[in-house]
Amino acid sequence: MNGLFRSVLYMPADKPRALAKLPELRCDAVILDLEDAVLPEQKGEARAGAARALRAGAPMPLLLRLNGPGTPWEQDDLELALRFAPAGIVLPKAEEPSRVREVSLGLPLWLMIETPLGVQRVAELARVPGVAGLIVGANDLLLGLRGRATPGREALLYALGAVITAARVQGSAALDAVHNDLQDTAGLERTSQQGRDLGFDGRTLIHPAQIETVNRVYGVSEAEAEQARELLAAWDEAQQQGRGVAVHRGRMIEELHAREARSVLERWAAQR
Repeated sequence: MNGLFRSVLYMPADKPRALAKLPELRCDAVILDLEDAVLPEQKGEARAGAARALRAGAPMPLLLRLNGPGTPWEQDDLELALRFAPAGIVLPKAEEPSRVREVSLGLPLWLMIETPLGVQRVAELARVPGVAGLIVGANDLLLGLRGRATPGREALLYALGAVITAARVQGSAALDAVHNDLQDTAGLERTSQQGRDLGFDGRTLIHPAQIETVNRVYGVSEAEAEQARELLAAWDEAQQQGRGVAVHRGRMIEELHAREARSVLERWAAQR
């Protein structure tokens, strides 16, 4: 996985006023949405809008969410992706590894895990060549699980863990689901912190107002960067003295802690 994916904003591609704001956004990536956020009668306009945005470019990577297999818009969406080569293509309701292989187009693939079958097969899906990331689609998944939306997201915890584990095994990105309530800033903060604690790299968003909170929660603070520097200094000193372990702030550290500290500093540098 290259680059940061703390905040990834869904943007309906049939909304010219929203697309015009792309240069001003501070999110790490944008998903130009041709699927759920676009009414059937607006699919053509959405493809035209996505084409204009991809032609113009943006400060961040632009991904393209296609309509699913078997829909009337599938082929036109694939042709659009082939013509303009977005930074990645997002496939909704990924369930069949063979189907994912068919639509790779030579572009990075981001698979939406949003059905019980997708969760069950997530390890196999993540192994498909070209898969760059996995995205949790909690709204459909919760419905499929017959679960209830709760502050702690208990009904989703197994699925969240499965997605993170599959991504880590393959070295790909893992993005948590959207927070639907734009007025619930405390809930956005709480679930973002939960997602980071679980191991997600970032999350998807539905509105630019959510970017600042998510970037902060999933970002590396100056205090965290300084602690990583201190740990590496202690580790380097131990190495120079021929020791395989060191003590930092009263805690035993070894090579795996040094690797994590280097990763923290890489992310800190990337977000600046």
